[in-house]
Amino acid sequence: MNSKLVTPPWDGLLINCHLATMNDNGNAFGAIHDAALGWKDGCIVFADSMAALPDSPEQLCANVESADGAWITPGLIDCHTHLVFGGNRANEFDMRLNGADYQAIARAGGGIASTVKATRALDEAALLAESLPRARALVDDGATTIEIKSGYGLDLDSELKMLRVAREIGVQLGIGVRTSFLGAHALPPEFAGRQDDFVGHICEVLLPAVAQSGLADAVDAFCEKIAFTPEQTRKVFSKARQLGLPIKLHADQLSDLGGAALSAEFDGLSADHIEHTSEQGVRAMAAAGTVAVLLPGAFYALRDTQLPPIAALREHAVAMAVATDLNPGTSPLLSLRLAMNMACTLFRLTPEEALRGTTVNAARALGLSDRGRLAAGLRADFVIWSAASPADLCYWIGGSLASRVVAAGRTLTSRTIKQ
Repeated sequence: MNSKLVTPPWDGLLINCHLATMNDNGNAFGAIHDAALGWKDGCIVFADSMAALPDSPEQLCANVESADGAWITPGLIDCHTHLVFGGNRANEFDMRLNGADYQAIARAGGGIASTVKATRALDEAALLAESLPRARALVDDGATTIEIKSGYGLDLDSELKMLRVAREIGVQLGIGVRTSFLGAHALPPEFAGRQDDFVGHICEVLLPAVAQSGLADAVDAFCEKIAFTPEQTRKVFSKARQLGLPIKLHADQLSDLGGAALSAEFDGLSADHIEHTSEQGVRAMAAAGTVAVLLPGAFYALRDTQLPPIAALREHAVAMAVATDLNPGTSPLLSLRLAMNMACTLFRLTPEEALRGTTVNAARALGLSDRGRLAAGLRADFVIWSAASPADLCYWIGGSLASRVVAAGRTLTSRTIKQ
């Protein structure tokens, strides 16, 4: 969409700002200084220097605002969350710090099984009420698109309930929500000791019903020694491909089972975690265009020591995304910006890599090409920050920096912040 061809009046025009466009224009962060940002009908119509405006601001828009030199970035994208769930597992956090191991917690009824029980017990309205505040926290910190997985229901009714709640969160908050069906997350109690039978049930019953419902944008799985084998995961993905659903994968978090390469084999949108991924797996991701989703919140919460293969990802030009992995057990993280800080501090990403990881690369990890950058024709998703530079978004550990969050041209949050 060319700004000169868009008929005025525009719906909004911000002048006197700095844009971190995340476009490849030769500048760090794709920066444009002394810039303006205009939008109409939910889409960006201008993102360039003020000198390039086709007319005077007042001729283009009745609602012209000065950003007073503020930095504006694309809306942040959290491309991996499990934020729809029932219950709370803070007690397990306490147990771990008092010396209990995973097996002891599981014997006490903890782990994923406890969240499945709590999620199944809630009706749809109650599940929405528990989940909305978590999504709002992400939005308040700059997120305008959130991926939400199922996987705490593990039966058809509960999985569909989770996916409907995820969609409703998008409606109520006015944000973009992408959903992933994670039926192959854990073994439900009714299939205890019958893992292959459950995989068959996923392929024959759950996946076809989910596909028919239209509630899932992708299919995910947990490929790990404590979850599902590569062979079982391949069966699930083969069925997903047959049904026309793209795939994502929890890969190589605890061991190298070739998960990243398996995701790439199915042209996966992403391979997530990947702490133990080999260079062979990285090469496979590079060849397939599969995005590496880094999840430093889980690394931090689990006190992990095995770093993702950052150097290899850079060497082979694999796009790196960053996400919260918001979940009740291993990453109760309510800030994507804090995940960016962790990615820099723990994984040694640069601030620009972290911001690309929560904008343009996160969009790619969700199969989205209409957001993640500031450019004419894309969705008018953006954030005005109280920050001296884009690097500040990673530098500050916590706090509130988003002064205005806008999705599809609509203001979601607005507040005055002094840092």
